[in-house]
Amino acid sequence: MNQERFDSSALDDYERPMYLISVVAGLLNVHPQTLRVYEREGLISPDRAGGQRLYSRADVERLGLILDLTRNLGLNRAGVDIVLRMRHRIECLQREAMEMMRIMDEEHRKFFEGKLKDIFEED
Repeated sequence: MNQERFDSSALDDYERPMYLISVVAGLLNVHPQTLRVYEREGLISPDRAGGQRLYSRADVERLGLILDLTRNLGLNRAGVDIVLRMRHRIECLQREAMEMMRIMDEEHRKFFEGKLKDIFEED
């Protein structure tokens, strides 16, 4: 989120930028430089206020996922980028499916819900 479109009244607490880099680094047990590298590489985009990076809870959660992918699964940054893009796409598709179900009549909705359940239970 860029500073020019920041409107704190439009955000819930999950997306509100409020943690300094030192706090986030401490929470995640990483050096602040690691967070700067992730930002340079486009994996995270903290807000800025008065020259300070400010992270939201959503940013911290994303960073936790990035660290989990690199530390526990051994992915490099290119692999992390692919996983993050795929995850974002899946979330978009799930929102679209939920919106479609919202506008369907009850009979079609139950059929569609069953199909989605079958798809996601195959894994």
